[in-house]
Amino acid sequence: MAAAAAELVIGWCIFGLLLLAILAFCWIYVRKYQSQRESEVVSTVTAIFSLAVALITSALLPVDIFLVSYMKNQNGTFKEWANANVSVQIENTVLYGYYTLYSVILFCVFFWIPFVYFYYEEKDDDDTSKCTQVKTALKYTVGFVVICALLLLVGAFVPLNLPSNKNSTEWEKVKFLFEELGSSHGLAALSFSISSLTLIGMLAAITYTAYGMSALPLNLIKGTRNAAYERLENTEDIEEVEQHIQAIRSKSKDGRPLPARDRRTLKQCEERLRTLRKRDRHLEFIENSWWTKFCGALRPLKIIWGIFFILVALLFVTSLFLSNLDKALHSAGIDSGFIIFGTNLSNPLNMLLPLLQTVFPLDYILITIIIMYFIFTSMAGIRNIGIWFFWIRLYKIRRGRTRPQALLFLCMILLLIVLHTSYMIYSLAPQYVMYGSQNYLIESNITSDVHKGNSTLSVPKRCDADAPEDQCTVTRTYLFLHKFWFFSAAYYFGNWAFLGVFLIGLIVSCCKGKKSVIEGVDEDSDMSDDEPSVYSV
Repeated sequence: MAAAAAELVIGWCIFGLLLLAILAFCWIYVRKYQSQRESEVVSTVTAIFSLAVALITSALLPVDIFLVSYMKNQNGTFKEWANANVSVQIENTVLYGYYTLYSVILFCVFFWIPFVYFYYEEKDDDDTSKCTQVKTALKYTVGFVVICALLLLVGAFVPLNLPSNKNSTEWEKVKFLFEELGSSHGLAALSFSISSLTLIGMLAAITYTAYGMSALPLNLIKGTRNAAYERLENTEDIEEVEQHIQAIRSKSKDGRPLPARDRRTLKQCEERLRTLRKRDRHLEFIENSWWTKFCGALRPLKIIWGIFFILVALLFVTSLFLSNLDKALHSAGIDSGFIIFGTNLSNPLNMLLPLLQTVFPLDYILITIIIMYFIFTSMAGIRNIGIWFFWIRLYKIRRGRTRPQALLFLCMILLLIVLHTSYMIYSLAPQYVMYGSQNYLIESNITSDVHKGNSTLSVPKRCDADAPEDQCTVTRTYLFLHKFWFFSAAYYFGNWAFLGVFLIGLIVSCCKGKKSVIEGVDEDSDMSDDEPSVYSV
């Protein structure tokens, strides 16, 4: 009993430390990327808060798995204190935690982040008053609130179960829907809304996370180009452009005006010369900075991290492929959301997590590391690709030069990706995410030589979808994200798309050369001519 209590205390202590680490990480990350010239308190607080809520929600997954596993012994029996009332109380505590966090996520996605975004869009107009900014932002935000209300209504009244009486009247059918809504305590409405956001997060994960899983490790392995060599090439380009400018200007030495074509060429060359001189100042600063020398000393460590990350990416991709293949071959079909009964094809992660369960709390630490890995690769993908609306590039994410609107977009995308992370982990280890380390007892016939007959013996078996409901407790995460079969079916096909984008990203990242040490400088028309900072590259 004392050992069990110690495990529970350790589990909650780890969760508390994780919360502090999440808040510190969010503050550092947002401050690292926000523009120092356009820094705004409201947008900064909004970005930190929304990102922290998303990460805290993802941190509930290992807690949820721990609590359902903690209620049972390894022999398949419930612990003495885990009676029906205590079990329901623990389940409700986790459920209310999800209710609270998911409600805050809906508030952030459909009201607060859009409001702050449109507020700063209006602030770009110098003649606009504060009152006008607030009114305009509220006007555009109403559309998001309406979408949220529609999602809640649809989720509340989508019939998950059909009335038992097929000849029931329309009024009886409507009454049945309201009774079902009351019995679920709003779970279906909130689940539908969150699953809709998770579906958008899946598209973001396919776009950014899949590419980031290949781009991040290969960028670490390849590194950046040498600043001295880049500066030498840049100096040669400056000399070439200056000679071209002198050749054009020499045509007008006798007082004749330049032709229109030469004037356009001269203007383009002068703009190009300004950009090259700006690059030269940055390259000179970086070449002589102590930070560059320090990063050069860490180069072997970056290569090791890059190799580690690519191996982890291959482990995830292999596990995801085998899990999806298992669903394709042995699931109950698309009408069930491709649910599988038991595990027919084992994947590395699904085998590793049960092994780590024997040493508390290694399995929960691994789940936390997986979540953070998805977040880091998503951030890398967003940094490399930028924020686009179809073929239109809206914003670039740059250290120390990201506008408030881009920062809000970044945190919105990360929030949606983190929501989808729970399903990604379920895809990697479905049985573990549903039931943790729970076992249940089954009757097994054993032939005994002593009594010359058969005897029945209760033996423990790992909980799966075939297990009795009163013997195995399903995690609240699974109930939230898998209440509607059509969302689960969409996630299944999304996983195949994720694998395809990863392979394409891996090929593209392998073919691309080393990045410039000041990549993006020659593309930034809004860059200040002030002394550059090495931390912004």
